[in-house]
Amino acid sequence: MEASEHHPAIDRIEAAIARIERASASRAYAGDSLARRHAALRARMEEAVAALDALIAREGQD
Repeated sequence: MEASEHHPAIDRIEAAIARIERASASRAYAGDSLARRHAALRARMEEAVAALDALIAREGQD
């Protein structure tokens, strides 16, 4: 039984698949990072709005 010859096209296809997988992982990481930053910003904005509401409420009591 002869060993099958390794075709260069297969190498190119495998390299392309590896690049696609790396790009996909990179985008997933970037998306997760963006979601975490968005959640942190949203929490800080909620705190700021609550502080402003409290300040406005105190000013209205005077």
